[in-house]
Amino acid sequence: MDGVRRRTVLGALGGTVAAGGAVGRLRRGEPPPGAPDGVRQERERPGPYEPQVRALLGRMTVDEKLGQLQQLAWSADTGPGGGQNAEAVRAARRGRLGSVLNLYGARKTNALQRIAVEESRLGIPLVFGLDVIHGLWTTFPIPLAQAASFDPAVAGRDAEVSAREARSNGVHWAFSPMMDVTHEPRWGRIAEGNGEDPYLTAALGAAKVRGYQGDNLADNDRVAACAKHLAAYGGAEGGRDYNSVDVSEARLRNLYLGPFAAAVEAEVATVMAAFNTVSGVPAHANRHLLTDILKEQWRFDGVVVSDYIAIRELTVHGFAADGADAARLAFNAGVDMEMASTLLAQYGKRLLRNGRIAMARLDDAVARILRLKFRLGLFRRPYVDEDAAITEPTKAARSAARETAARSMVLLRNHRSALPLSTSVRSIAVVGPFGDSPDLKGSWAGPWAETPRPVTVADAVKAAVPKAKVTPVRGVDARGRDNGDSIAKAVSAARAAEVTVVVVGEGAKLSGEASVRADISLPGRQEKLIEAIADSGAPFVVVLVNGRPLTIGGWLESAPAVLEAWHPGLEGGHAIADVLFGKVNPGGKLPVSFPRAVGQIPVYYNHENTGRPYDPHNPYTSRYLDLPDGPQFAFGYGLSYTTFDVGEPRLSVRRIAADALRAGDTVDVAVAVRNTGRRTGDEVVQLYLRDPVASIVQPVRRLCGFRRVTLGAGRSTTVRFRLSAEELGFWTHDRQGDFVVEKGEIRLYAGNSSLAKGERTLTIT
Repeated sequence: MDGVRRRTVLGALGGTVAAGGAVGRLRRGEPPPGAPDGVRQERERPGPYEPQVRALLGRMTVDEKLGQLQQLAWSADTGPGGGQNAEAVRAARRGRLGSVLNLYGARKTNALQRIAVEESRLGIPLVFGLDVIHGLWTTFPIPLAQAASFDPAVAGRDAEVSAREARSNGVHWAFSPMMDVTHEPRWGRIAEGNGEDPYLTAALGAAKVRGYQGDNLADNDRVAACAKHLAAYGGAEGGRDYNSVDVSEARLRNLYLGPFAAAVEAEVATVMAAFNTVSGVPAHANRHLLTDILKEQWRFDGVVVSDYIAIRELTVHGFAADGADAARLAFNAGVDMEMASTLLAQYGKRLLRNGRIAMARLDDAVARILRLKFRLGLFRRPYVDEDAAITEPTKAARSAARETAARSMVLLRNHRSALPLSTSVRSIAVVGPFGDSPDLKGSWAGPWAETPRPVTVADAVKAAVPKAKVTPVRGVDARGRDNGDSIAKAVSAARAAEVTVVVVGEGAKLSGEASVRADISLPGRQEKLIEAIADSGAPFVVVLVNGRPLTIGGWLESAPAVLEAWHPGLEGGHAIADVLFGKVNPGGKLPVSFPRAVGQIPVYYNHENTGRPYDPHNPYTSRYLDLPDGPQFAFGYGLSYTTFDVGEPRLSVRRIAADALRAGDTVDVAVAVRNTGRRTGDEVVQLYLRDPVASIVQPVRRLCGFRRVTLGAGRSTTVRFRLSAEELGFWTHDRQGDFVVEKGEIRLYAGNSSLAKGERTLTIT
């Protein structure tokens, strides 16, 4: 067996960076010469603010240091000193507060910042953090939808607009991107992530980090990003939020940790720990994750922040005896800042006095927080220009949201080219609970969720075909309830129209944090509504508005066309109309498998083969008696208004030595793609690999490259990928982080979904 430490760069197109010199050594997990264990976890070279950080540390009292570890939650829309927020004001004035959560608005943040800067002894500024997940005023599609674009630029564009709006309102820190990979569509937070694949998640997440942070965190249009939640949060048992995760070291590293490594490589400023246990140890007290891997192997020099009151919850887990014990465990594991609960500030001095935590560790945590504040430019410019605050979406921001929403939609079915609809149609019925509803933003639209109001699908259809008569009829409400004759009214409207657009799905409250569903079909009688429209004989198409994969019932075959629009954001109505009427040719692909039934979960493309893989002719194989094999719609699937031919992969070499890969050699893969239809459109060329014989059983396929291309009718191009040791190897169960590239055959598949058929073999010698 030939071993090679893994580089953490995870490029969306298969590109890599050679792991040489100091950077290569750090990324391979080797400590810098002379580094004390568990104390000095910075990069080899001190940062540009190190003299100022050290000088400030030397002037701080223990109370002031412990105060920097505290983030308090602003709990009401009031000014400083009001109600629940009095403690934040007192702590800021005494110089015993590092950060505030949930306070935004230039005037409000400036008011509290002035207290910290102008009234405390050392004048250390506060960092204001906020859950800016997919937009502030300008709500973009949910992250799961953005992943469906298979275009990292989509995530980057959201982050750039969000950062500009947030920073102008005094927010310095966005708790995004979520890097959690999941195979659980029941889990509400699937909406906040990028689906089931670590490679895709890494690419989108790293792009979002760069979009938030830019080249200089001190710029007035950038914010610090936060990669969350470390780690394996998406593996929660039963899809129930906050639930336990039991995972091997190999599965942890091969499935869950890669996206976080990519975020660190993109120089993410902060990382958040996860609520869940990882193989019996809560993530917030998991030194293996937060220190051994993150701070020592990956050399992360930023801030590790807890999730909301999660340190206090260590006692509820049954891992800590009391609050002091919880503070000790979390702090020694590697948490630098405590969100909302106050155990570090409350018990820190006692723990220091008793030798339960070390002053060197305290100085390390405080230095990380001060370093972030210097990087953000807060010591030089602690306030924001109140006259320059962005308080509503700009025309350019709305345009970006509209374009990205349309780019993220996936055409699931289009029988006999039912879509696109003709703009010469004279009458249209818009039916369903979300046809005339502004509930299009999805989860994590924030405390500003009600404003600005999204354009509804019905209004967007009216704008797209102004001469047509557009009749909106809900039929059922968002929960699928009808009042006795409401479905009949919808059917009547459909019969009277030339075409009907049925808009069904989930409301925003049915996905996101703490929104777990045991049944992920369309709520209530929504399926009955579709069936009634289908039975009427009226021409119709279906639009799905949802925050997770759904189980699509028997109505699928009766629907001429189905468009997956997800929760598309502020401009989602217009984006849906753009796709329905052909202004935009859909090119999105599914970032997650759609199960046939809840009982089939988990179902995902990158599974292991088992010793008895599915065989329809052998009952003693891995299968269900009452379901066909595989998902309803596979990972990477998506149709277009045109057609494409994706060729077989062509390799620059058919054989390569493992030693050469270790030294940085790569294999180039070329894939030809041609638009065989009559319209310009987008195709996502996808490259997968399989290692069929390995010392640890490998997935039947895993994504190792993708690229979205636009081609005119009859046009063709060649897409090129570059494979390195990083793509061709895998992590073992070694807790120190052993990455191996083994000799043998690697099968490469090219196509436009995880079911790609074009195949070539690479031999590693």
